Amino acid sequence: MNELVKIDKCEITKNSLKLSENLTFEEWQQIGKQLQLMHGSIGFWIGDWLNFGEKKYGETYTQAVEETGLEVQTLMNYKWVAGAIEISRRRDDLSFSCHHEIASAPQEQQDILLEKAVKENLSSREVRDIIKEIKKLPTPELPEGKYQVIYADPPWAYDVDLSSGATRSPENNYPVMDLEEIKKFGEEIKKISDKNCILFMWITAPKLNWMNDVLEAWGFEYKTNLIWDKIKPNMGHYSSVRHEILIIAGKGTCSPNCDGITIQSIDSVQSIEKSSRHSEKPKEFYDIIEKLYPNYNKMELFARNKKDGWTSWGNEI
Repeated sequence: MNELVKIDKCEITKNSLKLSENLTFEEWQQIGKQLQLMHGSIGFWIGDWLNFGEKKYGETYTQAVEETGLEVQTLMNYKWVAGAIEISRRRDDLSFSCHHEIASAPQEQQDILLEKAVKENLSSREVRDIIKEIKKLPTPELPEGKYQVIYADPPWAYDVDLSSGATRSPENNYPVMDLEEIKKFGEEIKKISDKNCILFMWITAPKLNWMNDVLEAWGFEYKTNLIWDKIKPNMGHYSSVRHEILIIAGKGTCSPNCDGITIQSIDSVQSIEKSSRHSEKPKEFYDIIEKLYPNYNKMELFARNKKDGWTSWGNEI
């Protein structure tokens, strides 16, 4: 059970700890124990504070910067770790940095790593090395056959300077691909896509400049897009970001195979609160695709779950 921090007979400021002259030796010792508990815990405390604020009030980074004086990236780091590893799963005998490393591991491996780190007294660096090996998952072969519907969530690489203290690179959560790697993957796409085929491809706003190059390399022509409104804002570089884009592109004959009433019933903006799992997309988009293209062979690329009636491909299934 976690100890409760409570310091009496002290006056604490940003740069000082003033103790009462009436302090007993036992009280002085107790204060030392409480200070030790506080040391290294601030990351979790701020992270929990931020997660509470976002859940109750919406995106709160502007206020958090004003109140704490910390950099946005530091706040994002604290919030991410605290959100990834719930209070009930945290270990008192592991540092925040060790929890940070484990937060980047696949969710199903986190509890195993927490237990292992405690039992073997592993350092953060040792945990990091273990996670790197876990992430070296083999890439399965694409299945044979042709598909008329392809749904893809490519692992876009971002230009994140980790040396500056940034910690929220997607690479912390899964192997990423740069533009040339994603374009080259088009050779595999062409093997499985039918001559008449529709592509639904997720892309984020910072990577829109890659869209045309990727579509050309994959053999598709841009048609339109759907917007996923995540309802709650997320931290962005130029604005608070609460949306992601689902590109719709096609080749050959690729118009929806459904009636006009069905088409008009689908809103181009889907307001669905995001889950806690990094990069997970709402299941409602499967439903939209199935309404537009019923009875077609469907393939999901870079999948993280299997879906009835679909062929799923990815190294995280």
